Amino acid sequence: MTVITVNTAQGRLDLEQRRTLAETLTDAVLVPEVGQFAPAARAGFQVHFVERAADMMAMGGRLLVDAEQAADVMVIDVTVMDGDWRQEVRAEVIERILAALTEACGVAQPSPAWWVTFRVVDEGSWGAGGGVLSVLSLLDSGVFTEEKAEAIRAALGVRGTRGA
Repeated sequence: MTVITVNTAQGRLDLEQRRTLAETLTDAVLVPEVGQFAPAARAGFQVHFVERAADMMAMGGRLLVDAEQAADVMVIDVTVMDGDWRQEVRAEVIERILAALTEACGVAQPSPAWWVTFRVVDEGSWGAGGGVLSVLSLLDSGVFTEEKAEAIRAALGVRGTRGA
């Protein structure tokens, strides 16, 4: 389960850019999370696009509506279930997200005002469908590589292999 929230100024992303980003941002996290491209895993991802008026965002202590020079401000919040989120995996996700945004927005490089935050929800602290979810119950779904499943078990301190 993953939620990616893209916060932008009103009108920053058009419908086609949001369509593209719905897919590319999902895959930017999905591949490092499960260890492979697994389209079936996309069902566990949500991407939310939140737009704010320029008088509802500030940078450098000034509302964007009052800024002398328009800033291309974007905050992307990635929230994931606990698992194998070593620093190098987080870095890969952040780099993949910025690359997906750069391509979808048709710019040569990410704006310095595009910020990505990465949050890991502790095991047992995610609920859906009327109950508490665990990444461990997803490991035998077939979307995780065995290597990634073992890394998740190790990260969570769970012994054993499949069916743990």
